[in-house]
Order: sequence, then structure tokens, then C-alpha cells
Amino acid sequence: MSSEASEFILNDNHIMPKVGLGVYKIQSDDDAMLAVDTAVKAGYRLIDTASVYKNEEIIGRAINNCGLPRENLFVTSKVWNTAQRMGDIEGAFHRSLDRLRINYFDLYMIHWPVPGCYAETWKVFEKLRQSGRVKSIGVSNFGIHHLEHLFESTGIIPAVNQVECHPLWNRKELVNYCQKRGIVIQAYAPLARGAYSDNKLLRQIGVKYSKSAVQIGLRWLVQQDIGILPKSIHEDRIRSNIDVFDFNLTDSEMTAIDALDEHLRSAGIPNDMIGADIE
Repeated sequence: MSSEASEFILNDNHIMPKVGLGVYKIQSDDDAMLAVDTAVKAGYRLIDTASVYKNEEIIGRAINNCGLPRENLFVTSKVWNTAQRMGDIEGAFHRSLDRLRINYFDLYMIHWPVPGCYAETWKVFEKLRQSGRVKSIGVSNFGIHHLEHLFESTGIIPAVNQVECHPLWNRKELVNYCQKRGIVIQAYAPLARGAYSDNKLLRQIGVKYSKSAVQIGLRWLVQQDIGILPKSIHEDRIRSNIDVFDFNLTDSEMTAIDALDEHLRSAGIPNDMIGADIE
């Protein structure tokens, strides 16, 4: 990897890797061990999980057996909607730490902007950060109006906003808004669940660089200073998903990929958020 692969400096001056391993739907020890071990050997240093994934325990075992000291990894998780509605933010936070068998989070996020809850949740996040048990705090699935309300309520700007983002849903307005305010956009589902793996344009561009369509899509994200969290349990894919730092797309190629946008949401919306204003 080139030096570009390394890191973001967040708005709180902590450092976050640009590439992370997504672990959504990993449900067995064997898969977790293989994925984390392969990722670490390939150069990944960020592992992203969440309470609702119901796999923090197995991911914790994989992290603790990967051979790297804790301080060399960037571990993130998220508080779920139920805990927000119950006001059990601190309890959920500590349960996640316990399941992962770690002493602190590098980044802890509000998973969804639960109406009537997320501003209060954020105030608890501030206390957790002050306690030293989480270095950076952020949000996930927040639109512009959520971020504006959060700032109006607390005066604090999140370090990260993790959202679905990929060539088929480029989120230009949201990305521009966040980047102008020093909020790092981190893309989950950056592969759009495989929806663009056979895209003609991306395949054609890939021929030029000896890369796959997926690698072109990931490069397009990274080249916009968007973090990526590709998910896989396959060794070859885990390695190829981080192998996107040895070439640069041209301006015309970037623009052509921009035009693929069709507002495709490949990830589901939780049942308890259906009908809520989440855009």
C-alpha cells in the first residue's frame, strides 16, 4: 500500500484508518477468526462491529487472538435503537466492551437517529468520552438535518458519520456537507452487496488498471476521502478489498462513476425506523 492508505486525522485529533473490516452477519468463531486474521495480515487495522450484529463476543475473541497489541487496532461499535429508547446508553456501552473483552473503544457511534432520543444519547456519549473509555464519538445513518439538530442541541460535531455509500448511491450532498464541517464519512456496504460487481463501466475502467469492478468502486470512494468498510469472510476478497492504493482514477473516470448514481439502498432499514425521517 502507498502512504495514502493509512489514516484520517479526525476532528478530535485522533487517528482512524481509512479502511476497515466490516463484520456484519459474521456469526461463527471460525469465520470471525479467519476474517480478522486475514484482514490483519493484509494490513487492516480497523474492525467495525455493532451491538445489533450479535457477534461482539466472537469478534472479541478474534481480536484478542489476532496477534496484534490492542493499541495497534482501531475497534468500533454502535449503540442500538432499543438502548436509546430505554435510556440505557451507558449500560449498552459497557456491555459491548465486556463482550469484546476490551477496555476502551476507539470509536463509538449512535447506530440510527432514533426520533426524540438521539440528542440525549449524544449527551451521554460526551460523558463517556470524558471518562476516557472511548476516544472518539460519532454517528451512523444521520442525514444533514439530524446533524444540524445534534449541533444545535449540543454544540458538538461528530467525528464520523457512517452511512451507506457506493457508486450506485453516491450521497454527494451529504458527503459535501460533512466534509466541509470536518466530519469523516465512512462508507458501510461500499460494495452495495455486490450490485455493481459486473457493472460495464467499472469493469472497463478496471481493465486499464488491472483491477476488478469492485476495486474500482472502492478506489472511487477512497479517492474522495471516504473511509470504507468492505465486509467479507473470503480470504481473497479481504485482501483485494484493501488493494486499492496503488493507482489513481482520472478526473473523467471519477465523473463517469459519479453518473452511475441511482440512489440504490442495498442495506435494509430496521423495522423500528421504517416511517421515520431518515434521509
